[in-house]
Amino acid sequence: MALLTVGGGNAWASNPGGVAAGTVTKPKPKHATNTPAAPVVPPGAAPITSKSSNVAYHGPVYERNAAGQVVPYVAPNAQTAEVSATGGSAAALAQPGKPDLLVPGTRARYVEGLAAAPMSVPLPVQEIVWAANQIIGLPYIYGGGHNATFTSPGYDCSGTVSFALHGANLLTMPDDSSEFMSWGSAGQGRWVTIFSNPEHAYMDVAGLRLDTSAADDPSDQQGPRWRPLRHANSSYTIRHPLGL
Repeated sequence: MALLTVGGGNAWASNPGGVAAGTVTKPKPKHATNTPAAPVVPPGAAPITSKSSNVAYHGPVYERNAAGQVVPYVAPNAQTAEVSATGGSAAALAQPGKPDLLVPGTRARYVEGLAAAPMSVPLPVQEIVWAANQIIGLPYIYGGGHNATFTSPGYDCSGTVSFALHGANLLTMPDDSSEFMSWGSAGQGRWVTIFSNPEHAYMDVAGLRLDTSAADDPSDQQGPRWRPLRHANSSYTIRHPLGL
């Protein structure tokens, strides 16, 4: 709220509630208020809250293969069934890492425990999703991922967020949850939003939550997982990567 200075600096006027003689006080504008301004939501931003914990998806799923081609995704159980029918070995189809999944649109989708990145978003958003997928299912380990290589047999909350951001070349060293409170830009992002306080950190990416906590998640599983959005994100500082 802006303060209007009037009068000639009389010492009496500097006292709380004092008004210098011969001065005129102007009434405060009717719109003046101490209520904090509502947070700015970028146009077309992905949601960061949801009343539903249902993340089921039944639409088409694609995969970016090693050659960079986008092809229809074939689930591992379907691959195994096909190989068994032809007498081949399922081990021959095994590939290092987890698939780079894609779905049409601007929303990430939950596919067999992994997240499928939306096709119509910037590449760094997709890379965040694909990087996070590599550690999904690992156990929660306090301090996990907080080293120069970002690698660990398990991850804590901020280590998980750091690993995902590092996958898109947005972070060169892991941050803890307190450091994320001042990382990047303030407020909600269009596709990526980070929530942090001194005790915890998690991240929403294109409509899915990457979190080690099972809050608002019926699975009740701890460790790095893709989860439904929280019903609310109170008590957290909200930040986002610049431009995302």
